[in-house]
Amino acid sequence: MTEQTLTQIRHVIDSAAFKTAAATLAAEHDRTVADIIDLTETPAPPFKERTRAEKWCAMAKAHGLEDVEIDEEGNVTGLRRGIGNGRLICIAAHLDTVFPEGTEVTVRREGTKLFAPGVGDDTRSLAVLLAWMRALDAAAIQTRNDILFVADVGEEGAGDLRGMRHLFGKGRYKDRISAFITVDSPEVDRIAIGGVGSKRYRVTFDGPGGHSYGAFGVVNPMFAMADATARFGKLVVPAKPKTTFSASVTGGGTSINAIPNSVWMEFDLRSESAAELAKLEAQFIVLLDRSVAAENAARSTANGPVTYTLTPIGDRPAGNTPEDSELVQLAHAAISAHGYQPRFVSSSTDANIAMSLGIPALRIGSGGTGGRGHSLEEWIDVEPTQSIRGMTAGLATVLAAAGMA
Repeated sequence: MTEQTLTQIRHVIDSAAFKTAAATLAAEHDRTVADIIDLTETPAPPFKERTRAEKWCAMAKAHGLEDVEIDEEGNVTGLRRGIGNGRLICIAAHLDTVFPEGTEVTVRREGTKLFAPGVGDDTRSLAVLLAWMRALDAAAIQTRNDILFVADVGEEGAGDLRGMRHLFGKGRYKDRISAFITVDSPEVDRIAIGGVGSKRYRVTFDGPGGHSYGAFGVVNPMFAMADATARFGKLVVPAKPKTTFSASVTGGGTSINAIPNSVWMEFDLRSESAAELAKLEAQFIVLLDRSVAAENAARSTANGPVTYTLTPIGDRPAGNTPEDSELVQLAHAAISAHGYQPRFVSSSTDANIAMSLGIPALRIGSGGTGGRGHSLEEWIDVEPTQSIRGMTAGLATVLAAAGMA
């Protein structure tokens, strides 16, 4: 960390105003916990985040943000204006969870732990953004840059970062955002500065089909799919930059005594490197061609060959923010100043879109601890000491990025 970075952080955390803001986070911790419970118990399944968006929108308006609205994609946006040159720093947390409509989301409390699907990923962060707004106002803190608070849609799974794509590609602020911070999951000591890119495909293998006994000897799309999957499993990928692949979901066929005329499988390809991801994708397509050709050579195509259709179902760009960038250094210094030993990691988050566009971006945690993410037993610990310490470190990061006046 440079001397200038340390000076900027000391300017923030040594100020009387920041001490007032931190005290507000502590004094209102019970309110933050109540917000976590309220928002968690407002379902936000994939592509159906509207009810939670409307609730958070009303909360943001009550907290004094300006120009609060729900945009065309379903993101909630609101401004806290700065006093400087009009640069815009975006702070986001995502509305959606991975859990389907109808999932029981009632919060169960055991001591300082809260249990419920989605309570940590990313509902806690939505409540923390509200807590930061209250703390900033209580301390009458001004920033040189505008702060855009966003509760966004489509971060999880098939949502494919649709909220961020809209924000940066079509939204009213698309050309103004100069830095981006997403608050996602509790752990403050892990700063995500790498965006793991992914390519996801459904591959459908089609053939003529027929009776398993009477038509024996004709091409079978299941064999082609199995061969492709086996070839896929033998690919060699680099450990660094970390690159991975998976054959994940499958289906098709009609009966045990029928050669299927159609089967399908979904494949997931990921890498920290855009170049390695492109290389893996190219290898994947080659092996599909080879597997289909092998099946058509092995059996009769008199009634038609086996073919395949490649359907994209997910495309997250890879990216990164350099360790020596101002945003990363400020985050590292702010979090370190609160007793953490931060380390840099890569992850797939809302920050991917900004990173891919060359906009400085990272992910920080919301405070406290948690576990069992994406499961029905997901939990977070809202024990005040660690929870407040994490929220305070995060607020210091935001203020350093926004330029505390």
